Amino acid sequence: MEVAVAVVSAVTKSVVSKLLRVIEKRYKELKDLEGDIGFLHRELAMICGSMEVQISHKGQPSAVEILSMDEFRALAHNIEDCLDRFLPCAACEGELQIRDPRKFCHEIARLKRDLDAAHERKVRYNAEFGSAAAESNLDENPVDPENPGAYGASPAVGIEEAKQELCKSLVDGGGGGGSGQASRRKLKVVSVVGFGGSGKTALAWEVYNCPQVAEQFSRRAWVTLASKHKHDVAAKEALLKAILEGLLGDEARESVPLKLRQLQQHVSLLLRTKRCLIVLDNIKMEIWDTIKPIFPNETESRILVTTTVNSVANACSLPDGYVHSMRSLSPEQSKDYLDKKVFVNGCSPDLDKGSTAIVNGCDGHPLALVSVAKALQGHKLTGDLCEKMIQNLCFRMDENENGHFTKLAQVLMNNYSSLPGNSLKTCLLYSSAFPNDRPVSRKTLTSRWLAEGYIDGDQEIANKKLDELIDRNIIRPVDPSNNGKAKTCEPHGIMHQFMLHKSMASNFIDTSFGAKNRSNFRHLIIDNRTNGTTGNMGHGTGPAGRGRDRQHNIFSSLKEKVDNLFSGSASKQLRPRSLTVFGSVEEAVPDLTSFELLRVLDLKECSVLSEEHLGQIYKLLHLKYLTLGCSVSNVSVEMERLHCLETLDLRKTKIETLPMEVITLPHLAHLYGKIKLKKISGKKLTGFLQGKTNLQTLAGVVVDSNSGFPEVMVHMKKLTKVKIWCEIPSTDSNYAVLSKAIHKFAQAGMATAVGARSLSLHLNDFSKGLLHHHQGDNTIAASRKHGYLSSLKLQGSLNQSPQFVMYLRGLKELCLTYTNLKGAELLAGLGNLKLLVCLKLVEVDLADLDINIGDFPSLQRLCLVVEKPRFPIIEHGALLRLVSLQLLCKDLVGLCDDIKVEWFEALEEVALDSMLNQQTIQLWENEVRKHPKRPRVILLKKVVDPTKTMSGKYVASRKVYNNCYTDTPQTRLQRSCQVTAPRVQSPAPRFLFDQVEVCSGPDVEDTEFTALDVKLDSLHSIHQTLSSPTYEYNWPTGEGLCLPHFYSCTIMKSPKAVLGLSCFLRIHL
Repeated sequence: MEVAVAVVSAVTKSVVSKLLRVIEKRYKELKDLEGDIGFLHRELAMICGSMEVQISHKGQPSAVEILSMDEFRALAHNIEDCLDRFLPCAACEGELQIRDPRKFCHEIARLKRDLDAAHERKVRYNAEFGSAAAESNLDENPVDPENPGAYGASPAVGIEEAKQELCKSLVDGGGGGGSGQASRRKLKVVSVVGFGGSGKTALAWEVYNCPQVAEQFSRRAWVTLASKHKHDVAAKEALLKAILEGLLGDEARESVPLKLRQLQQHVSLLLRTKRCLIVLDNIKMEIWDTIKPIFPNETESRILVTTTVNSVANACSLPDGYVHSMRSLSPEQSKDYLDKKVFVNGCSPDLDKGSTAIVNGCDGHPLALVSVAKALQGHKLTGDLCEKMIQNLCFRMDENENGHFTKLAQVLMNNYSSLPGNSLKTCLLYSSAFPNDRPVSRKTLTSRWLAEGYIDGDQEIANKKLDELIDRNIIRPVDPSNNGKAKTCEPHGIMHQFMLHKSMASNFIDTSFGAKNRSNFRHLIIDNRTNGTTGNMGHGTGPAGRGRDRQHNIFSSLKEKVDNLFSGSASKQLRPRSLTVFGSVEEAVPDLTSFELLRVLDLKECSVLSEEHLGQIYKLLHLKYLTLGCSVSNVSVEMERLHCLETLDLRKTKIETLPMEVITLPHLAHLYGKIKLKKISGKKLTGFLQGKTNLQTLAGVVVDSNSGFPEVMVHMKKLTKVKIWCEIPSTDSNYAVLSKAIHKFAQAGMATAVGARSLSLHLNDFSKGLLHHHQGDNTIAASRKHGYLSSLKLQGSLNQSPQFVMYLRGLKELCLTYTNLKGAELLAGLGNLKLLVCLKLVEVDLADLDINIGDFPSLQRLCLVVEKPRFPIIEHGALLRLVSLQLLCKDLVGLCDDIKVEWFEALEEVALDSMLNQQTIQLWENEVRKHPKRPRVILLKKVVDPTKTMSGKYVASRKVYNNCYTDTPQTRLQRSCQVTAPRVQSPAPRFLFDQVEVCSGPDVEDTEFTALDVKLDSLHSIHQTLSSPTYEYNWPTGEGLCLPHFYSCTIMKSPKAVLGLSCFLRIHL
């Protein structure tokens, strides 16, 4: 119910904010309504406050309270709808233009009466939201250290290697920057950090009880902190007393003091004079700040902490500690555990299918795996039972039969409830609307949060919210950008499933299209594509495509349900604020104007969008976020009617030219695509220059001879990020205008633009001198003005190193791609960029480049991408702050002689090309293990866009599991039926691109067969790329065959063949 309360509170706060804006505006029509509007504002604010009290007390609401909350949620939605209908843009300055003031007055009066009646019912039936009569102790139930294996996750599930690493760090004093006796005599704090239920406590418990550790530490103490911990003197005394009692053991009964000062002195003395180990399970930052001063610096004692928050782990382990990040279990580790705990008598093909379903559903989450295993024990096992167990996992957590899922439900809910504020909680709920196992971009997620009104602030605030969710390990980063920030991200699979379930139960995200819920949902996502194209759009946990079979998949391809949604009078009740469509809009949504109050319309994965539907979009006056897909090749000037539009994404469209009127939309802040802006002249140009443009991001624009962008760029005062493709020769008149505009943008003072500013420039062979273009007698003076860019990306040939770059003293990120500059010429003067944090160089090779001591004193991230394995020489002692080293070349063999991992004391990660041979990868993994901080090795895959002639981009190629890397599973296709074969030893794998060779099988050699005559006992003879006993058929034309798990095939030879001859099959991936 906490999720429901948070959803109601979030909606209520949004309405209260709108009412406040209405009150603050001055307009004549509402003189008589001032009292009613003020009443709505005050009452809803009080209701919101009382609901937050309910959250803080963690009370279990009664049936009456639940009904009352539902009523207030509906009222808040009604008020929001009313305000949106009559005040389409309350954010505009000046007086509000009210549609039909008389009707608006009538609606406000009615809503006041409804709110009065709801409040009276609440009082009459004593539905006190803030009642703490039935408090729950779920969050306050600490793990019993006497119970071997926290959360029941012991025997250890895939943590043996991590256990050995942590034991070595504690016993040998590893993890710091020093060595030998000096390092041993310094206090070391080892942090274990990870998502709730990932096995942090289980790992710490294994380390704590390891004989090797017990021998080295004469005194040990284990303290588990409650999720809600008070911060008064009494709580501090209780914590220190627990530590001291653990360290003293039996001596504690008589010698433990009672006063805080004495407790501090005793703990500090023990740590100095004895070799102690203290484990603080579930540490919080405020608690650590309280007790940290007690721990002496000069001691051989060690502290081991567990936490879900990365920043807390890093703070605890500073300056000389070590942070161990928990990783998901690999599918192999998960299966091994199930074989030991559930399928102890072995797996039949049917049970193996069920085991795979469990592994996929738990998605490497140890606590989920342990919980499911416990629930299955004692049952008569079948494949169907296993599949149903995982399909209905969230319902089983709600029902919690026999208590098997108590801990899992508690941990997942605590991940949610521990978030500060309802805004962050709502943002997390909203993230479950995106498909699982399909990472969503940072920009998409944060822009939609803002458009929905779930964040009261700007893009910077939204980014901070996302960073906080990542810091808490609830959302995990997938592909980092050059500056280390997550470019794409996704929730943990099990958390995604849990949040989606809770969102649907609270009508926040609703997939029920029946009449009962038709007026309740706020976010709708429809997938009406054919099975052959849905691929990886599943909302299930684990490999994509799995979730389409789940009962609560957010997508629906059932056309009759969609038809019901838009039939009859139901369309008048439609009130969703966001709509995402996959496939054809014509089939999914007959009339887009039914969504009168729509704020977010995401059609980037929409394959068919007619001109009629495009015209309907221009009538959605409340739209704030709009993305269009590949079927759109042009937009009309009618788009200027979208007065409220803030974000327009055209990157997947075929649009080449955009009307200039679009970029003058009063609220449009972010425009994405690769578009041209036509030249305008005369009165239109004068009007544009006199008007205001709110554009902050333009990524990007193509500038050619007919472009009007250079003339208007200098007048875009709010522009902070711009991406330009330059396609003009130096003889063109636009060339000089663009050069001037770029220099002005780069040198603009902080008074004309707020926050970080970014320039990305792609040059062709005719514009390589653009940044050195002569601008009369002021060229040298202009180029030497200090600039305020924070990020600069240059791609394409340059005549020389751009002179003005040397004067960008605040530059933090620099990316140079195929500039054809060599060695000293490439970095001429750039070593003086004292604030540069990220540097990326992409060239054929970088053999002539030297990075010396003193160059780039602030550099933290260095990315070097080369075609030939020739990297620069980095002098020992240079780049002392480097945390990320990316050496990307598919032909690299072995280590780099001139770049040593041990030279970079702060190093946290080494990135390599995924195409490297396994021996080279192993060499690097062995090398990083010698580093005190044990940086991780990540593999990046190069993805080349066929529309681009320059370099491709690198993305994460493999999912990181607990102690190994595993290739990301390929998409599973839909199949019509399935049969299984007995386990038989298969020949060695052979896979010939798009061919599969069928060899002779037992007892059927020299026998003719057709596709329909294939026998089970011959299937094992197919040379597989995966070892599996499961084989699947699909007979669309009578001649189809489906290989294990990942491939569908069609026999390419004649319908009849002799088994033993080569029969080639085409693989459909």
